[in-house]
This record gives sequence, C-alpha cells and structure tokens, in this order.
Amino acid sequence: MHFPLHPDTPMEGRTLKELFSGRTDADIKATYDRMKGLMDAEGLPYGERTHTYNSRLAQELGAWADTQDGGEAIHDALYRAYFVDKRNVGDIDVLVAVAESVGLPGIEARAVVTERKFEAVVDADWEKARQYGVTGVPTFAAGGYGVVGAQPYEALAQLLTQASEKEA
Repeated sequence: MHFPLHPDTPMEGRTLKELFSGRTDADIKATYDRMKGLMDAEGLPYGERTHTYNSRLAQELGAWADTQDGGEAIHDALYRAYFVDKRNVGDIDVLVAVAESVGLPGIEARAVVTERKFEAVVDADWEKARQYGVTGVPTFAAGGYGVVGAQPYEALAQLLTQASEKEA
C-alpha cells in the first residue's frame, strides 16, 4: 500500500534540515546512525541523505510496474535510487531511467507519470492508509496488529505470531 509521507514536499525536494526545522526531537545525524545500524544488520545498503523528495510520482510508477511482467523489480530500484544514490524520485527523467534499469519500457513509464495513469490507484491507497490510521513508513499490519518503522526480523515474526494466535 502506498502512503503519503510528507506529500507537501515540492517535486524539487527540500533539505532534511528544512523538513525537520522547528522540531525539538529532530536529530538528523542520530536518526541516520540508527537507521544505518538497522540496515547494516540486515545487509541492506543505506546512504546518508541530505534531502527528501516527493515520492508521489514514484508511487504511481510503482503501481504501474506491478501490472507489468518483472515490474516488481522497480521497488528495489526505487529504494536504491532514493536511499542509496540520493536521487530525486520526484523527477520524471530519474523515474524513467529507474524503470528502464529494470527492463521496463521508458516510453510507457514516461506516459504513466506524465499522464498520471495510476493517480486513482495511489489515491485509493492513500485513503486506505488514512482509514487504517497509518502514520509512518514502513507499517506492517496483520490480524489487526501493526508495527511502525524499520524493525528487526524478530519484531516482524512476533507480529505474525500475534496475528496467527488471534485467528486460532
């Protein structure tokens, strides 16, 4: 499900300093260090970003890619583009390049994001997220229970255990 994390971010992005200005609990370096540790523990790449970008078009592109053979590969490629390579996933040319990097046709990808062909799909997901009370990403839900944020494997296993016990 797609979620509107900071949907007011302009397409050209903004600095993390701007994003968290005025928040007394915002320690960008400490947050990065925590996330980097979690990612390293799971063997996932994670770069130190200075900017955040609007992910709306990337979500629409991902929704389209899910309808294409082999399209699921775009999700890892978008993750890498944003969190590792620090690319602006609100930029159409970046999105087309990411689509092409996983074997999806660039012409179709460009049409998807310029003509907003999957806008309604993402709108429906955003509404569902609001109904479920999702407040952050990632959010994992099962059997009426949820876990928010990057979590270790054990936390996700416990979520599934809770959900299966509820069904029994």
